[in-house]
Amino acid sequence: MGSETADPETAPPPGPRPGGRTARTRRQVLDSVLAELGEHGYDGLTVEAVATRAGVHRTTVYRRWRDVGGLLADVLDAAGADDWGPPDTGSLEDDLTGLNEEIHDALTARPPVVPALIAASFRSPQAAEAQRRLWDDRYARCEVVVERALARGALPAGTEARPLLVAATAPLYHQLLLLGTAPDPQLARRAARATALAAAAGAFTGQPAADT
Repeated sequence: MGSETADPETAPPPGPRPGGRTARTRRQVLDSVLAELGEHGYDGLTVEAVATRAGVHRTTVYRRWRDVGGLLADVLDAAGADDWGPPDTGSLEDDLTGLNEEIHDALTARPPVVPALIAASFRSPQAAEAQRRLWDDRYARCEVVVERALARGALPAGTEARPLLVAATAPLYHQLLLLGTAPDPQLARRAARATALAAAAGAFTGQPAADT
């Protein structure tokens, strides 16, 4: 089962991750975690299944990752070690739409790896912390979208980037994950447009709205 672990009193801590063979082994193992998670979900994720799919001995996995929680955390940390950046279209609405389209594609892809990772983060404290690190990193990278819009004069001074970005992306997670609605090609644009309009009206300046 997904909760299967090595004995914490005897299992050594994860070792260093240099390049070469060690890096290849790590990649094989993490790819296998994603494949197993997408096919079987958290409850079907075991160290043994990951090791078998990766073609490594299970003691290798136990030694470096300890348990399923360690595997999931490393998958999420590896996802943040890239050079990804948000779209730059010259329009806040279009930038947010492009960002939301990427989220839509990730949440509706088959096998459902990203939803399974998110679901697993509610079952594993290690995965939950790694998920928070990943989302914090992604939102931090996306703040440039708001900074560019401010520089163009498309948003009022004082607009706060993080609340705006959360408002723009939240409908994707709410509808596709929480409500389980069918994929909707228009959802990305609608959420982006509503957020861009609200932002232009000063909804994210951190100041109370003026009486009218």
